[in-house]
Amino acid sequence: MTAVTDHTDHADRPGDDRPEGTGPGGDGPGDERRGAGHPEGGVPEGAASAAGSADQEHADGTSGECLPDAAGSGAGSPFPEKAERAEADGSGGSARGDAPSAQDASKDTCEPPSRARAEGDDPSRAEEGPVWDDGLIARRVTEGAPGRYQAPTATTGTVAPALPAPLAYDGPLRSRLDALRELVGLSRTRLDSRTLAEAGRVLDEAAARRRLSGEHTVVAIAGATGSGKSQLFNALAGVAISETGVRRPTTSAPIACSWSDGAATLIDRIGIPGRLRRRPLQSPEAEAQLRGLVLVDLPDHDSAAVQHREQVDRVLALVDAVIWVVDPEKYADAVLHERYLRPLAGHAEVTFVVLNQVDRLPGEAADQVLDDLRRLLDEDGIALGEYGEPGATVLSLSALTGAGVPELRECLGQFVAERGAAARRITADLDAAAARLRPVYATGRRVGLSEEARDEFADRLADAVGAVATGEAAERAWRRNANRACGTPWLRLWRWYLDRREPSTGRLPVSTPADEEATARQRVEQAVRTVADRASYGLPAPWAQAVREAAVRGAQGLPEALDDMAARATTPAGRPPRPGWWPVAVFAQASMTILQIVGGLWLVGQIVGVMSPNLGVPVLLMIAGIVGGPAVEWSSRMAARGPARRYGLEAERRLREAAAGCGRARVLDPVAAELLRYREVREQYGRVTGVTTTVGAPVG
Repeated sequence: MTAVTDHTDHADRPGDDRPEGTGPGGDGPGDERRGAGHPEGGVPEGAASAAGSADQEHADGTSGECLPDAAGSGAGSPFPEKAERAEADGSGGSARGDAPSAQDASKDTCEPPSRARAEGDDPSRAEEGPVWDDGLIARRVTEGAPGRYQAPTATTGTVAPALPAPLAYDGPLRSRLDALRELVGLSRTRLDSRTLAEAGRVLDEAAARRRLSGEHTVVAIAGATGSGKSQLFNALAGVAISETGVRRPTTSAPIACSWSDGAATLIDRIGIPGRLRRRPLQSPEAEAQLRGLVLVDLPDHDSAAVQHREQVDRVLALVDAVIWVVDPEKYADAVLHERYLRPLAGHAEVTFVVLNQVDRLPGEAADQVLDDLRRLLDEDGIALGEYGEPGATVLSLSALTGAGVPELRECLGQFVAERGAAARRITADLDAAAARLRPVYATGRRVGLSEEARDEFADRLADAVGAVATGEAAERAWRRNANRACGTPWLRLWRWYLDRREPSTGRLPVSTPADEEATARQRVEQAVRTVADRASYGLPAPWAQAVREAAVRGAQGLPEALDDMAARATTPAGRPPRPGWWPVAVFAQASMTILQIVGGLWLVGQIVGVMSPNLGVPVLLMIAGIVGGPAVEWSSRMAARGPARRYGLEAERRLREAAAGCGRARVLDPVAAELLRYREVREQYGRVTGVTTTVGAPVG
């Protein structure tokens, strides 16, 4: 009759607005049955039948003031008349018809608990009873009074427990995360968002995990249909929490079980509601061994339901470690190895691979299957943690018989006690993200523009603007000016006469100005393409494309800029500068001309009889003038070759420098900026991977 009274009081508890037939945890009709026959949370078998589903209601966080006395006598109960009526009727069912009167009677005794408090969302408002700051559904009973709820230790209100310390990363991991953050920032304008999505996810998850508890380790149990993962989950918890059976799929949503308080935020991050949070069997030994463990039972990764597979993929990206449960029939399943184990090979240090159901294997077959499983894991690239080396833990056990479960529990205890799983998981995620980014950052060649490539680009631009032709024209102009100044007047007069009398041949020029302009533009475009190809050679595709685009943008308007520059850089109008010996040559040439004139006039005077006959002197004067004039002209021409050549080279040099400066400002500098950005991101990528690499010097 005691059990009947307690069950009746629970049914009529005020504030219980759940639909009829729903268990206290909101999981369905099966919860009440499991609460009576399978004492979750460490309730002894006898206490389970006495308390019934009222224990579950108490564990959900309802106020202890409205709970009936465990003795069932009605003392201390706010509804003694209901208890008496239940005893008189002898019925253990739920008296739903009396609920309104019970609610009226409870107005003076206690405040109806809210649904949020029932799930543990607001523990600070509880007045009596055990308070769970993480909202886990659990049961606690005293060792000395089975069947009775644990007595409250404070009557003035429960103080909220202190929050666990957040996770702390070590220096190298923080440095790598900072480098990845800087790398993503530098690359956003050069790489598409899909390429950087995984790196961004790792940064977000690392930041989110760092803010949460560092004293807890979240471990997921994953496996295929029928592998027995839920059975192993229950074996580790010491109580039937996750439903097992022949119906497939059995587990439809993740279920969490925590061995200590303070894990609410971690479980919230995974997205497991309060109704699917459980406590293991309350045992001091188990709590001490697995303190800080949060175990999550996942749906089947090969489930026919798409939403189940999506939940598995989502949760696997959030937990700190994974226990993969395989069975002798499907341990070599291609879906498991190709979709999960092989891509997560870098997460070996936070991976457990458990061969379950070894009780079905006869003799030494279990060892043979386990060896074959190790071989497959090695082919997947998963390092095995053997002989003290870091890597995955591989075990064999039977969740049904319990063989090997203590060994797994011991390994989990050591693993959780290290408090390093979360950091190792973030490190593995960081390594995986860096490996995915390697094609867009890493290169085995020295990159950059060499001096030879830069000089060749300047030469091509100089050819496009006609620097050589301009120098040669300047040299010819200097010589022509020298010839005009130092040549004989008769020869200059004769050349002028020939130029005037030379008829037009009717031949067209070799090229028109339009053709010359088109040819110059083509040369400029060819020079830009060549320097862009050389600068982008060896770069990863995105950065090579960025270099080429920078060169193409700079090439727009480059021919016009070169034309304007050439017009300003050419020799100014007027005569070229004269050397110091030029006046002497001019004076000598004038003297020779004067000698010719004097000698000629002297001879004419003798002929006409004005002067006395004397042919020697005037003839000598004329011969000296006739021979000396060409001699002075030839000497001046020989002397002018050096200055003319230097003058032409100087004109060519000025034009080359102007063309190179224009090309550098418009093409080489933008290309150098892209190469410098790549060098920066390459150095950051080296910090992310922890490897220092050398790249070619960018264009200066």
